[in-house]
Amino acid sequence: MNTLLVAIGGAIGAVGRYLIGGWVQSLAGTGFPLGTFFVNVTGSLIIGVILGLVERGALSGQARLLLAVGLMGGYTTFSSFSYDNLGLLQAGETGRFLINITAQLVLGLFAAYLGVVLTRAMGGIS
Repeated sequence: MNTLLVAIGGAIGAVGRYLIGGWVQSLAGTGFPLGTFFVNVTGSLIIGVILGLVERGALSGQARLLLAVGLMGGYTTFSSFSYDNLGLLQAGETGRFLINITAQLVLGLFAAYLGVVLTRAMGGIS
């Protein structure tokens, strides 16, 4: 049942990301990825609200799976990144916070670059 909740939420979140991100980007035009920016920031706000409600006992564990893990995970994993790092800051783990954000950003960019380079080397992208 838990997997089904995550799957349903994830499907809805992914479609939401596609529609909302595309709509915002169409309004903004090209030049800056405002659609992705908007999705990441709104996702961070929404996951904060959802997990705040879970902490207060206003939402169940299954609602957390559906909404935070599924819906917001499908909408944007940046929301999870934001919430995890907020937790590190609130716990006074400044060093781990800095390591986590730096490592994920640097390694994520490098991994994306490496994926493109490897694919081009195999003739997959012109």
